[in-house]
Amino acid sequence: MIQYSLQCSQGHRFEAWFRNAAAYDEQQARGIVSCAQCGDARVEKAPMAPSVARTDAERVPLSAAHPDAAKIRAMLREYRHKVISEAENVGDRFAEEARKIHFEETEARGIYGQASRDEVAGLIEDGVEFLPLPDVGEDN
Repeated sequence: MIQYSLQCSQGHRFEAWFRNAAAYDEQQARGIVSCAQCGDARVEKAPMAPSVARTDAERVPLSAAHPDAAKIRAMLREYRHKVISEAENVGDRFAEEARKIHFEETEARGIYGQASRDEVAGLIEDGVEFLPLPDVGEDN
């Protein structure tokens, strides 16, 4: 998903979310992006500041000494076990199968497997929802 700051020809500024940059371009070309305040379809991207993570943001440490660390590891192990026991391992075809399910080209079902960084980026760009399967060993 990508968020754009937009401005109509009347000067109204607003923000809107799009699946990706191509989705914005396609919707803009079709004239379906309009001002949230006045409905004007003459909308352009407004200058915006990049989103930068703050270095002074509060962080929650999850070292082995954290009071909830053991509980969180147990929950992650339980989640992993549930997925592995109830879903289909599609191996290195994960991205392909996830896309087929997302675009309703095959039956919806639980799957897990492996995907490269490029495949993961492509799934995100296509709006395919998925979660990483945590690898939490018994002594990890």
